[in-house]
Order: sequence, then C-alpha cells, then structure tokens
Amino acid sequence: MSAYAVIESGGKQYKVEKGSSLLVDRLSAKEGDKVALRAVLFRDEEVVAEPQALEKVKVEAKVAEHLRGPKIKVFKYKPKKGYRRRAGHRSELTRLEVTELKMDAARKPAAKPKAEQGDGAEKKAATKPKAKAAAKKDDDGA
Repeated sequence: MSAYAVIESGGKQYKVEKGSSLLVDRLSAKEGDKVALRAVLFRDEEVVAEPQALEKVKVEAKVAEHLRGPKIKVFKYKPKKGYRRRAGHRSELTRLEVTELKMDAARKPAAKPKAEQGDGAEKKAATKPKAKAAAKKDDDGA
C-alpha cells in the first residue's frame, strides 16, 4: 500500500499521494514555486493523526499553473412578479502537483504504553469525587 496524506488548503481537505495532481483555491505562490501543505492525517505503515506527530510529516507540492474554473450561471426569478436576476461566477484555482510525501524516519513517534494511557483517566476520575465532597461540606457549613 502506498503512503497517502489528507491535507488542508483553503478550508477544504484533499487526499493526496506522491505524484498526484489537485485543484485548490487560488494560492498566492507563483507558478513553479514549491509549497508546503499542512497534513491533517498521514498513513504509511500506520495511521498518524496526532497534532504533534503531524508536525513531522512533510507534504510538498509544486504550483503547476493558475487557472479559472468553469462558469457557473446563477438565475433567480419569482413567477408572475417580474423579478429576474442573472449572475455568474468563476472560481480562481491553482493546480498543484505533489512532489514529496514523507515522515521523518528519525523522528517517528513512539507508541505510548497502554498502562500510561489508562492512568490519566483514573487520576481524573479520582479527583472529581473529592471536589464534590469538599463542595458539599461548604454548603453544609453555610
């Protein structure tokens, strides 16, 4: 299975692989420039979704071209009222070609032992009853 990442650009998410091409909302970079994209999820041998681990993921793309999307025609009307409005819209787009998709091998995150993960939940649960008991004592004394 080849590695892939889900990246975020312009408030939208895209699934990309190395060598893939995608259309995103217009970026300020010039044609031929390299752009670093923010990964939301990465999968190679394992799935990486933690924010700290995703900082080590490198997704780089080259700006292939700037173009405009197809014209979208908007027509509003209300029957028998003489109300008609016509408008159009074309999106400004950028075509990106993904050139690099990898996670730094030297800094791959180590899996946490399950014993450590369980301790945090038990500590939180243990502190809540004590806080409630202290609040009841204050109410009784007032």
